[in-house]
Amino acid sequence: MNIQWLGHSAFRLVESTGTTIITDPYDGSMVGYDLPSGLTADIVTVSHEHDDHNFLQAVQGNPMVINQEGAFEINGVHITSMKSFHDHHCGDRRGGNLIFKFRMDGVDICHLGDIGEACSIDICSQIGSVDILLIPVGGTYTIDAETAKEFVELLMPDIVIPMHYRTKDCEMDIDKLDSFLKLFDEEQIVYANEVIDFDRTDFDGEHTQIYVLNK
Repeated sequence: MNIQWLGHSAFRLVESTGTTIITDPYDGSMVGYDLPSGLTADIVTVSHEHDDHNFLQAVQGNPMVINQEGAFEINGVHITSMKSFHDHHCGDRRGGNLIFKFRMDGVDICHLGDIGEACSIDICSQIGSVDILLIPVGGTYTIDAETAKEFVELLMPDIVIPMHYRTKDCEMDIDKLDSFLKLFDEEQIVYANEVIDFDRTDFDGEHTQIYVLNK
Protein backbone atom coordinates (compact mmCIF):
# COMPACT_ATOMS: atom_id res chain seq x y z
CA MET A 1 0.00 0.00 0.00
CA ASN A 2 1.07 3.61 -0.36
CA ILE A 3 0.26 6.90 1.33
CA GLN A 4 0.37 10.37 -0.18
CA TRP A 5 -0.09 13.51 1.89
CA LEU A 6 -2.25 15.97 -0.05
CA GLY A 7 -1.91 18.77 2.50
CA HIS A 8 -3.81 19.75 5.66
CA SER A 9 -5.65 16.56 6.82
CA ALA A 10 -6.07 15.06 3.37
CA PHE A 11 -4.32 11.83 2.39
CA ARG A 12 -4.56 9.46 -0.53
CA LEU A 13 -4.36 5.84 0.68
CA VAL A 14 -4.02 3.17 -2.00
CA GLU A 15 -4.22 -0.57 -1.33
CA SER A 16 -2.31 -3.04 -3.52
CA THR A 17 -5.62 -3.96 -5.17
CA GLY A 18 -6.00 -0.36 -6.31
CA THR A 19 -8.77 0.58 -3.88
CA THR A 20 -8.25 4.26 -3.11
CA ILE A 21 -9.33 6.35 -0.12
CA ILE A 22 -9.20 10.15 0.16
CA THR A 23 -9.45 11.54 3.69
CA ASP A 24 -10.84 14.97 4.58
CA PRO A 25 -10.70 16.78 1.20
CA TYR A 26 -10.42 20.55 1.74
CA ASP A 27 -11.46 23.82 0.15
CA GLY A 28 -8.21 25.49 -0.86
CA SER A 29 -9.60 28.97 -0.24
CA MET A 30 -9.70 28.14 3.47
CA VAL A 31 -6.31 26.48 3.71
CA GLY A 32 -4.15 28.59 1.41
CA TYR A 33 -3.34 25.98 -1.23
CA ASP A 34 -5.40 23.67 -3.42
CA LEU A 35 -5.76 19.92 -3.65
CA PRO A 36 -4.24 18.35 -6.76
CA SER A 37 -6.60 18.41 -9.73
CA GLY A 38 -8.14 15.22 -11.11
CA LEU A 39 -8.37 13.36 -7.81
CA THR A 40 -10.41 10.15 -7.92
CA ALA A 41 -11.27 7.67 -5.20
CA ASP A 42 -13.43 4.70 -4.33
CA ILE A 43 -14.02 6.03 -0.82
CA VAL A 44 -13.95 9.48 0.78
CA THR A 45 -13.94 9.87 4.56
CA VAL A 46 -15.05 13.06 6.31
CA SER A 47 -14.13 13.60 9.94
CA HIS A 48 -16.52 16.55 10.40
CA GLU A 49 -18.56 19.01 8.40
CA HIS A 50 -16.19 21.96 8.08
CA ASP A 51 -15.18 23.13 4.61
CA ASP A 52 -11.50 22.43 5.17
CA HIS A 53 -12.42 18.75 5.69
CA ASN A 54 -15.56 18.00 3.64
CA PHE A 55 -14.95 19.55 0.21
CA LEU A 56 -16.36 16.57 -1.68
CA GLN A 57 -16.45 18.33 -5.05
CA ALA A 58 -12.67 18.13 -5.15
CA VAL A 59 -12.92 14.34 -5.72
CA GLN A 60 -14.16 13.18 -9.10
CA GLY A 61 -16.33 10.18 -9.88
CA ASN A 62 -18.88 8.67 -7.56
CA PRO A 63 -17.01 7.59 -4.40
CA MET A 64 -18.72 6.19 -1.35
CA VAL A 65 -18.69 8.91 1.32
CA ILE A 66 -18.34 7.89 4.97
CA ASN A 67 -19.21 10.69 7.38
CA GLN A 68 -20.82 8.79 10.22
CA GLU A 69 -19.93 6.35 12.97
CA GLY A 70 -19.92 2.70 12.01
CA ALA A 71 -18.09 -0.30 10.57
CA PHE A 72 -17.75 -0.81 6.83
CA GLU A 73 -16.13 -3.19 4.37
CA ILE A 74 -15.62 -1.85 0.86
CA ASN A 75 -13.62 -3.67 -1.80
CA GLY A 76 -11.97 -5.73 0.94
CA VAL A 77 -10.90 -2.68 2.98
CA HIS A 78 -12.15 -2.68 6.58
CA ILE A 79 -13.07 0.77 7.90
CA THR A 80 -14.19 1.70 11.40
CA SER A 81 -15.23 5.20 12.43
CA MET A 82 -15.75 6.27 16.01
CA LYS A 83 -16.99 9.45 17.64
CA SER A 84 -14.75 11.90 19.45
CA PHE A 85 -14.75 15.64 20.11
CA HIS A 86 -13.37 18.55 18.10
CA ASP A 87 -12.51 20.42 21.30
CA HIS A 88 -11.72 19.74 24.94
CA HIS A 89 -15.17 20.93 26.07
CA CYS A 90 -17.07 17.79 25.00
CA GLY A 91 -17.90 19.34 21.65
CA ASP A 92 -19.57 22.46 23.05
CA ARG A 93 -17.33 24.79 21.03
CA ARG A 94 -16.61 22.97 17.78
CA GLY A 95 -18.83 19.90 17.79
CA GLY A 96 -17.96 16.31 17.06
CA ASN A 97 -15.17 14.60 15.17
CA LEU A 98 -14.79 11.13 13.68
CA ILE A 99 -11.69 9.00 14.11
CA PHE A 100 -11.16 6.54 11.26
CA LYS A 101 -9.30 3.25 11.24
CA PHE A 102 -8.47 1.51 7.99
CA ARG A 103 -7.09 -1.99 7.51
CA MET A 104 -5.32 -2.10 4.17
CA ASP A 105 -2.96 -4.89 3.11
CA GLY A 106 -2.84 -6.05 6.72
CA VAL A 107 -1.74 -2.62 7.96
CA ASP A 108 -3.78 -0.69 10.56
CA ILE A 109 -3.94 3.02 9.78
CA CYS A 110 -5.62 5.55 12.07
CA HIS A 111 -6.68 9.05 10.98
CA LEU A 112 -7.57 11.18 14.00
CA GLY A 113 -9.36 13.89 12.01
CA ASP A 114 -9.61 17.19 13.86
CA ILE A 115 -9.55 15.65 17.30
CA GLY A 116 -9.43 18.28 20.00
CA GLU A 117 -10.10 16.35 23.19
CA ALA A 118 -7.45 15.37 25.70
CA CYS A 119 -5.59 12.10 25.31
CA SER A 120 -6.96 9.37 27.56
CA ILE A 121 -6.59 5.66 28.12
CA ASP A 122 -10.28 5.28 27.29
CA ILE A 123 -10.11 6.78 23.80
CA CYS A 124 -6.84 5.03 23.00
CA SER A 125 -8.37 1.71 24.08
CA GLN A 126 -11.26 2.33 21.68
CA ILE A 127 -8.79 2.99 18.86
CA GLY A 128 -6.76 -0.13 19.60
CA SER A 129 -3.71 -1.30 17.69
CA VAL A 130 -2.22 1.18 15.21
CA ASP A 131 0.65 0.72 12.76
CA ILE A 132 0.44 4.14 11.10
CA LEU A 133 -0.97 7.17 12.92
CA LEU A 134 -2.10 10.27 11.01
CA ILE A 135 -2.35 12.95 13.67
CA PRO A 136 -3.04 16.72 13.84
CA VAL A 137 -0.34 18.71 15.62
CA GLY A 138 -1.08 22.39 14.93
CA GLY A 139 -3.23 23.29 17.91
CA THR A 140 -5.86 26.10 17.92
CA TYR A 141 -8.57 23.98 16.24
CA THR A 142 -7.14 20.58 17.22
CA ILE A 143 -4.84 19.05 19.80
CA ASP A 144 -1.46 20.74 20.06
CA ALA A 145 2.00 19.23 19.75
CA GLU A 146 2.26 18.18 23.38
CA THR A 147 -1.11 16.41 23.38
CA ALA A 148 -0.24 14.79 20.06
CA LYS A 149 2.86 13.33 21.66
CA GLU A 150 0.72 11.91 24.47
CA PHE A 151 -1.37 10.07 21.85
CA VAL A 152 1.80 8.75 20.24
CA GLU A 153 3.09 7.48 23.57
CA LEU A 154 -0.17 5.68 24.43
CA LEU A 155 -0.96 4.27 20.97
CA MET A 156 2.67 3.31 20.23
CA PRO A 157 2.42 3.22 16.41
CA ASP A 158 5.41 2.28 14.28
CA ILE A 159 4.90 5.25 11.98
CA VAL A 160 3.53 8.72 12.81
CA ILE A 161 2.64 11.15 10.02
CA PRO A 162 1.80 14.63 11.33
CA MET A 163 -0.90 16.72 9.63
CA HIS A 164 -2.94 19.90 10.11
CA TYR A 165 -0.03 22.27 10.72
CA ARG A 166 1.06 25.58 9.25
CA THR A 167 3.26 25.54 6.16
CA LYS A 168 4.67 28.40 4.09
CA ASP A 169 1.48 28.41 2.02
CA CYS A 170 -1.04 27.72 4.78
CA GLU A 171 -2.95 30.80 5.94
CA MET A 172 -4.50 29.27 9.06
CA ASP A 173 -3.63 30.33 12.60
CA ILE A 174 -2.04 27.05 13.65
CA ASP A 175 1.45 26.05 14.77
CA LYS A 176 4.27 25.01 12.50
CA LEU A 177 5.51 21.43 12.45
CA ASP A 178 8.66 22.30 14.42
CA SER A 179 6.63 22.50 17.64
CA PHE A 180 5.90 18.79 17.29
CA LEU A 181 9.22 17.58 15.91
CA LYS A 182 11.26 19.13 18.72
CA LEU A 183 9.55 16.74 21.16
CA PHE A 184 11.28 13.74 19.55
CA ASP A 185 14.87 12.62 19.07
CA GLU A 186 16.41 13.51 15.71
CA GLU A 187 17.04 9.85 14.87
CA GLN A 188 13.28 9.22 15.05
CA ILE A 189 12.49 11.73 12.30
CA VAL A 190 12.43 10.69 8.64
CA TYR A 191 12.03 13.24 5.83
CA ALA A 192 10.30 11.35 3.05
CA ASN A 193 8.99 11.85 -0.45
CA GLU A 194 5.45 12.87 -1.27
CA VAL A 195 4.38 9.22 -1.67
CA ILE A 196 5.65 6.40 0.53
CA ASP A 197 5.14 2.66 0.20
CA PHE A 198 4.60 0.27 3.10
CA ASP A 199 3.92 -3.40 3.57
CA ARG A 200 3.30 -5.57 6.59
CA THR A 201 6.99 -6.41 7.01
CA ASP A 202 7.86 -2.75 7.68
CA PHE A 203 6.34 -2.88 11.17
CA ASP A 204 8.10 -4.47 14.13
CA GLY A 205 6.21 -2.82 16.99
CA GLU A 206 9.47 -1.83 18.67
CA HIS A 207 10.24 1.67 17.43
CA THR A 208 8.27 4.78 16.52
CA GLN A 209 9.38 6.95 13.62
CA ILE A 210 7.99 10.34 12.61
CA TYR A 211 7.60 10.64 8.84
CA VAL A 212 7.50 14.17 7.44
CA LEU A 213 5.95 14.01 3.98
CA ASN A 214 6.43 16.58 1.26
CA LYS A 215 3.30 17.95 -0.33
